[in-house]
This record gives sequence, structure tokens and C-alpha cells, in this order.
Amino acid sequence: MSAARIEEAMARINTAMARIDAAHPEQTDDKGENAGSSRVMALVNAHEKLREEVADTLGELDTLIEELEG
Repeated sequence: MSAARIEEAMARINTAMARIDAAHPEQTDDKGENAGSSRVMALVNAHEKLREEVADTLGELDTLIEELEG
């Protein structure tokens, strides 16, 4: 998988995450504070970790394919 395909895949993932964020507006509690902010931050952190792992894995696969072809 080429770097361009990896970038395209990452762009699709980021677009999907933006759609998810837009579909779930933040709610506030009785004090007017963001009730889901800690949950949202946990999801953002998990997403970033997974995104990095996917990018690393795709890079490793790309390297292996290049070695097999070369």
C-alpha cells in the first residue's frame, strides 16, 4: 500500500469521525457544564491511538509488499 493510499484511508477515517461528532451534539448538565466532555476526550484519545496504530501497520504492510516485489 502506497503512502498516498494510506493518506486517503486516514482522510476517510477522519471524515467519518467528523460526521460522528456532528451527529452527537454535546450535552450539558444542570450547571451548564459539558456532561460528556470526559467521555468525548476518552474517545478522541482512543481514536488517535488507533489511528496511529493503523498508520504504523499500513506502513509495515507497505514495506513488506515492497520487499516481496523487489
